[in-house]
Amino acid sequence: MATYEYLCSRCGSFDVKLAIGTAPRTYGCPVCAGAARRVYSSPGFSPASHAVAALHDQEERAREAPAVVSEVPPGRRVPRRPHPALSRLPRP
Repeated sequence: MATYEYLCSRCGSFDVKLAIGTAPRTYGCPVCAGAARRVYSSPGFSPASHAVAALHDQEERAREAPAVVSEVPPGRRVPRRPHPALSRLPRP
């Protein structure tokens, strides 16, 4: 469902929820039953939270100037164990 805005010349603007793509050019005003024309306006976006906006800004900055890594970060190295199925393979 989408919200469409209509403007009645006598009563003012009002919103109507209809299926997407089914909004007629004129719609009956709920107050005076007169014909109201459809008004095209910008969609209502809700502002993002501060944390989401900060992450978006960080991503945009990284797109222009990515961080350069000069060495592998230090960390604990985990020894790799061979897969158990390898011991069952025939030896030459």
